[in-house]
Amino acid sequence: MPESGASQSPVGQSVPPPLSETIRVAIVDDQAMVRQGFGALLDAQSDMTVVGSAEDGSQVVDLVRRTDPDIILMDIRMPTLNGLDATRAVFSMPGDHPKVIMLTTFDADEYVFSALRAGASGFLLKDATAEDMITAVRVVAEGQSLLAPSVTRRLIAEYVSGPKVAKDTAVLGQLTDREIDVMTLVAKGHTNAEVADHLFLAEQTVKTHVSRVLSKLGLRDRAQIVVAAYESGLIVAGS
Repeated sequence: MPESGASQSPVGQSVPPPLSETIRVAIVDDQAMVRQGFGALLDAQSDMTVVGSAEDGSQVVDLVRRTDPDIILMDIRMPTLNGLDATRAVFSMPGDHPKVIMLTTFDADEYVFSALRAGASGFLLKDATAEDMITAVRVVAEGQSLLAPSVTRRLIAEYVSGPKVAKDTAVLGQLTDREIDVMTLVAKGHTNAEVADHLFLAEQTVKTHVSRVLSKLGLRDRAQIVVAAYESGLIVAGS
């Protein structure tokens, strides 16, 4: 992997160089080989350290208290407490919260959309390449969400077809027409560059609009923009 500049990763994000500060990572997965393999990979990076691991979601709250991670790699399917409920438990804790990347086999997991609603910053396939895994941790550590356009579109098609909650259209009244345009395209899985091309805007202008949408609606990241777009009725599954 290059040490400077950026290349395109299969997860749909530019591969960032190592960060200046060490990223503290915790791994929660019921498979020991997954914990060991991911741990060895991430510990080998100059800007990452694995501070702890757990084999079940019921151990997550204690893990967070003991190790104070920046990022949790969280398996969705675990026997005693699944990753969705464990993520909810993390975000119910007082104080600052670590960012959560859900690990999923995707085709078998119907919980991805709910995980984003629970507070996860994105998701990563468990068979992701080493480059994808490293990129995911750096991208989320920098405050972005891990929603590759191709995976987002598939998520929308497969897991948002049924009714989730009552539509709350009132939230859209806080946004300008242009902010709604940007939110719509982001929720459909477009990158900032694609949104800029579609709306004939500078990419920096799109970033500003995204920041305003996040601020006005009290959202953490682009993952929650997807959730809010569906819950408000701005986007309808299959549109």
